Amino acid sequence: MNTHFQNHRAVRKNLLNILQNTSHKDLLTIPDGFNNNIYWNIAHCVATQQLLCYYLSGNPFRIDKYWVDTYKKGTLPNLDVSESEVEDLGFLLIETSKILMKDYDDDFFPDYTAYSTSFGIDLKNIQDAIIFNNMHESLHFGYAMAQKRALAGEQF
Repeated sequence: MNTHFQNHRAVRKNLLNILQNTSHKDLLTIPDGFNNNIYWNIAHCVATQQLLCYYLSGNPFRIDKYWVDTYKKGTLPNLDVSESEVEDLGFLLIETSKILMKDYDDDFFPDYTAYSTSFGIDLKNIQDAIIFNNMHESLHFGYAMAQKRALAGEQF
C-alpha cells in the first residue's frame, strides 16, 4: 500500500499547488461549460475521502462534518468562501492524507461496508477504497486544471 499512499500524497500536493496558486476569485468562479468551480473540486476530494474510507468502515470522520455535508457528491459549489476557509482546506489536504496513512498502519479499518461506485467499481475493503480514492482525486485534479485553463481563456 506504500505506493498508493505515495500516489495520494502526490495528488494532494498537486491539488494544494492549484489551491495556493489560483486567485480567490478564480477558485470560486464557475467556468462556462462546468457545473462547479476549482474550490469545490478540491474540497470534494477531502469530503469524499472521508466518506469512502471512514464512513464506509464505520469510523468517525477525521474532519468537521461541515466539509462532508457541504462538498459531498450532489452538492452545489459554495460561492461565498472566506480566505481562512481556503487556508483550512489547504491544511486538510495534507493532514487528512497523513492521518489516513497512520490510521491504516494502526489497523483502524477492520470492517468495511461494500459499496459500488458510480464508476461501476465495487469497493470491498479499505484497500479498494484507498486505491479508488486516488483515481477519484486524480479525476478532480484534472477537472480543476481544465477549469483553470478555461478561466485563463486557453483552448483545450
